[in-house]
Amino acid sequence: MIAENDAIFLKMAIALAKEGVENGKGGPFGCVIVKDGVVIGRGCNGVTSTNDPTAHAEVMAIRDACQRLGDYQLTGCVVYASCEPCPMCLGALYWARPDRVVYAASRDEAADAGFDDAFIYTEINLPGKGRKIPFEHEAVEGSEEVFALWKEKGNRKLY
Repeated sequence: MIAENDAIFLKMAIALAKEGVENGKGGPFGCVIVKDGVVIGRGCNGVTSTNDPTAHAEVMAIRDACQRLGDYQLTGCVVYASCEPCPMCLGALYWARPDRVVYAASRDEAADAGFDDAFIYTEINLPGKGRKIPFEHEAVEGSEEVFALWKEKGNRKLY
């Protein structure tokens, strides 16, 4: 059974998704990020209205929350998404490191509405040259220098 607070915040994420669709912002996805019971980040899908393929609800909410927190991590936060995050958002969430992610609709429900991410999950497991968009590794002199510079940097922030 879902916790009462989880249901409240999921309904907020769903309301953002609905608002986004009604206002022509993008697909039917919304997200809120909560810390200590307070919403600190909001986002709805804005892919088609901004011509930005990364403007997914979770990414937009992560950007909003991190800006408000003044931090690039979501430690102590819970992410509430109207739908199971896609592979890109999943990666963004792992980089942001929230304590928990709660979602309402499943990826299967999204696929039924035309948002099928199954091919991306398949592509991730293929070798670079076997993907529909080939990924080619070309070692270029100097590419390792930026990593050496990073390792030597005394005041670097690890993330």
